[in-house]
Amino acid sequence: QVQLVESGGGLVQPGGSLRLSCAASGRTFSAYAMGWFRQAPGKEREFVAGISRSGVSTYYADSVKGRFTISRDNTKNTVYLQMNSLKPEDTAAYFCAAVQRSYRVVVTTIKEYDYWGQGTQVTVSS
Repeated sequence: QVQLVESGGGLVQPGGSLRLSCAASGRTFSAYAMGWFRQAPGKEREFVAGISRSGVSTYYADSVKGRFTISRDNTKNTVYLQMNSLKPEDTAAYFCAAVQRSYRVVVTTIKEYDYWGQGTQVTVSS
């Protein structure tokens, strides 16, 4: 079992920045590939960014590429999502997820993830 707790969400103006954190507890964090997803009201949950267990490999949705950065600190059992140049369409609940995978694998599909956090709300509005 892995428990995931997101933090760092809030209200930010367009063009602003936020950094989300996802703290993991339970089994060995470095064994898990991690991902960030988001879900806006009335919409399906969608992939935002993923990172391999080692942190060597990352992958981003086209909608956030160049604006968001995913990273991890395996010594702190935490994965981060740095979000810059935020837009109103980034408004959503953001979730982190974990799944055991090989060293360099990044997982982008929702159904492959085994563990999920409760989410943190990000609202981009003036």
